[in-house]
Amino acid sequence: MSKELGYVLVTPYTLRKSRTGGVLGRLLSTTGLDLVAARMFGPSHDLVKKHAELIRNSEDVWPEIREILSEYIEREFAPDEDGQVHRVLMLLFEGDNAVRKLRDSVGGFEDSIESADTIRGTYGDYIKANDGSVTYFEPAVLVGPTVEAVKDVLGLWAEYSDADGGILDNAIRLADQEHVQKTLVIIKPDNFTFPSSRPGNIMDIFSRSGLRLIGAKLLRMSLAEALEFYGPVQPVLRDKLGGMAVDRACKVLHEEFGFEMPDEVKDALGNTLGPAFGDHQFFSIMNFMTGQWAPDCDGDATLCEGKVRCMTLVYAGENAVEKIRNILGPTDPSKAAPGSVRKEFGTDIMVNAAHASDSPENALREIGIVKVANDTIKRWNDLYFS
Repeated sequence: MSKELGYVLVTPYTLRKSRTGGVLGRLLSTTGLDLVAARMFGPSHDLVKKHAELIRNSEDVWPEIREILSEYIEREFAPDEDGQVHRVLMLLFEGDNAVRKLRDSVGGFEDSIESADTIRGTYGDYIKANDGSVTYFEPAVLVGPTVEAVKDVLGLWAEYSDADGGILDNAIRLADQEHVQKTLVIIKPDNFTFPSSRPGNIMDIFSRSGLRLIGAKLLRMSLAEALEFYGPVQPVLRDKLGGMAVDRACKVLHEEFGFEMPDEVKDALGNTLGPAFGDHQFFSIMNFMTGQWAPDCDGDATLCEGKVRCMTLVYAGENAVEKIRNILGPTDPSKAAPGSVRKEFGTDIMVNAAHASDSPENALREIGIVKVANDTIKRWNDLYFS
């Protein structure tokens, strides 16, 4: 079998209702496909118009639904009269028979009548009156029914990705702008070891914050990015862990040789073993986030994409940093409260499910390092359909 690329568009309604995590979890766990890209769009009038026309003229779309779906896209995806955009999240999946698997997982438009085994059966609505006319329609997500349809739609959205995609500052409007913050969440690589609902479940927990998701990107963090991102932690680890390493070493030496280590030995260990142990722990964090051991790489190799995936998310709203940190829980999952992300999904201090910025200033710094606003949709489109 040959690999295919498929897309899913999460509708503005699904995003507003904070059902995105449930949708993502279902897609990953039922298809077994690899999530390879994610990008938030605020579709412009031009993109919406062209997408609606694609649907109207597509023979791959069920004839009875073409006009209903086209009108839905024009009505729900386009910006308001005052220019405020509506959020649409594009997810790209890769794997064998990706288009069919996504279509089967999402289900048909009429699944919502009396089915819950598909995404539309759970989150969508397709309600008809007695005369057969459609009185309410919400598809929850949109997918390409065929490879050719995927090519057409993905090519169109890739064309507008720079202009209409990224971090959507104009998708949130609050009365009290003074306390509006952005914060970064990274769903860590241990959640992507194999296709599962874990990333979606974690997003689901974060949705309790009441914040808006305004940016998303699949990231393979490079060593250079990891060094810049975690660099401030290195001296802290050297200082904090160095003393612990010396104490442990002196205890072992005492047991081996039968006498207490003199101060000059402790000083020597503090100047050598302590920093080495701190650096080893620092490189272990980088290895976890990139899949690469930093001392073995240099030059251009540090700039290449890492070997493991994580998902970056930008949330915005009042006191966003504090709200997300409270839901995340402390660094050590064993000390986290029940129901928090790290209590539910963390294993230890390093493999603790997710990262969240600890201040508004750090959030802006970290968002810039991992380049959440940068496009990855065009690259995947070109890889398959150029």
